[in-house]
Amino acid sequence: MTKGASVMLSGEHPAVVVKTWPHSVRSVGSARRLLAHHLEAWGLRHLVEAAEVVVSELVTNAVNHARVPRGHLIGTRFERLESGVRIEVHDASERKPEQREASEEAEFGRGLVLVEALTSGQWGVSVREGLGKMVWAVCTKGDGPVDPS
Repeated sequence: MTKGASVMLSGEHPAVVVKTWPHSVRSVGSARRLLAHHLEAWGLRHLVEAAEVVVSELVTNAVNHARVPRGHLIGTRFERLESGVRIEVHDASERKPEQREASEEAEFGRGLVLVEALTSGQWGVSVREGLGKMVWAVCTKGDGPVDPS
């Protein structure tokens, strides 16, 4: 993954946007804003709400759970698809995220349930070149916000 790489669509907007981020809570909001900007530019405004939740959950998981090895950055890759957007979050940890059921009182543990619902099950974990893993999700035209309860 190359920092700041992009592949251009016809016109001025890249079809693929790649960016690296520090292990920081601030990276979550920055990744969300970058994705929203490109969705608007790609004419996919209707996906912004769902895609922002998805990227927020995936980057938050990387920040909170993928802390080893130290010094490695988190990467995002957003790809404009014919029917929507593919969101990838890369980190250097081999630990794979696990979807679980959270109790009604729990403050955490619903992230992957939201990702599952907002992507109609189009998400997963893949190996990648080098250390770690890639968590990916696809938001398409039929997706929208859901109530996780």
